[in-house]
Amino acid sequence: MRVVVKLFGAVREAAGAKELSLDLPEGASVAELRDRLSRDLPVLDAFGERLAVSVNLDLVRFDTPLHEGDEVAFLPPVAGGGGACSISERPLDVSSVVARVSGAGIGGIVSFVGTVRDRARGRSIRHLEYEAYPEMAEREMQKIVDEAGRRWPGSRVAIAHRAGHLEVGEIAVVVVAAAPHRAEAFAACRFAIDTLKQTVPIWKKEIATDGEFWVDDRP
Repeated sequence: MRVVVKLFGAVREAAGAKELSLDLPEGASVAELRDRLSRDLPVLDAFGERLAVSVNLDLVRFDTPLHEGDEVAFLPPVAGGGGACSISERPLDVSSVVARVSGAGIGGIVSFVGTVRDRARGRSIRHLEYEAYPEMAEREMQKIVDEAGRRWPGSRVAIAHRAGHLEVGEIAVVVVAAAPHRAEAFAACRFAIDTLKQTVPIWKKEIATDGEFWVDDRP
């Protein structure tokens, strides 16, 4: 059987390709695929338990069996469209994200705007490169939006994230939460940005004066 493997961040760089097509024995598992790739890409083993994997855009266990035509993505730990959630290579407009959640019955709107700073981890930053698995990133962001709505009934959340090259001072992410009351809006906004940093497959590379560093590729 043949599967398609998508690679991101430090794994993509090590492979020198964004996508691979591989033939595997019938019934091979994700773990067997990882072990095969690790012979040429030891970075996969270096991530250890921090490496996640998806099959056809859903996160799965490494013992999951694969089938003909599956799309497998190996996802390094993340750094720290349309509708409510989007990934864009164009500059983000905060007001347009606010408009996604505004409306009658909303008494408070809270926004978080993350920008590129000129120093990080003791290094002087020249610019950043963000890489995303867009289809899965937007799906995972929608899960955050849905969960916020369950935790704080009546709240609405919208998320927009940049991909590609960002200069110092540019907006990297916008999270906006709206709710009938301010307490729920603050809580939903904090939940959304904190969860996004943990679960959404977007990777950040810092281009500093002393080298280039994937934020996710070191313990």
